[in-house]
Amino acid sequence: MGTAINHIQKKGLGWMMEIRKPTNAELEQILTLAPQALYEGTLGKATLTHENTKKLITALLEKGCYYLAAFENDQLAGWVLIGASQDRLTEKETGFIFELYVKPEFRGKGLSTQLMTRAIHQLKAEGYSEIRLNVFAGNPAIKLYEKMGFNIRNLTMSLSLN
Repeated sequence: MGTAINHIQKKGLGWMMEIRKPTNAELEQILTLAPQALYEGTLGKATLTHENTKKLITALLEKGCYYLAAFENDQLAGWVLIGASQDRLTEKETGFIFELYVKPEFRGKGLSTQLMTRAIHQLKAEGYSEIRLNVFAGNPAIKLYEKMGFNIRNLTMSLSLN
């Protein structure tokens, strides 16, 4: 399994992209940036403190979820948080992508596609027959997810009473 996780994705002139599980120090770096990632992913609708974000993510990590992080020339560029989730209605366990984030200075290089491809490959290798994710309406990542074969499965609607 170590070979599947530690894998150099791309080499280019003067740069190297690697996607792998982060070290503990790198995980702390991810946790520091995670509130911003969640804020952007929810289109500004969720503002979490560092402590609340860490609690949320720690609970997922304790259940066996893990990060795959992308590094360009040993600098953290982005990550994806993956693991198992259980459907509340059918009790079926599926692979789940909990978070995808690319730091602004690394955007526009196809890194989201590389991270998603690795996440899908990893979850498939772990035996999942289906992968799910949640995304806020209006999030530009929806185009990427659809391009990668994800389809709308259910919708959550809301009515503001303010």
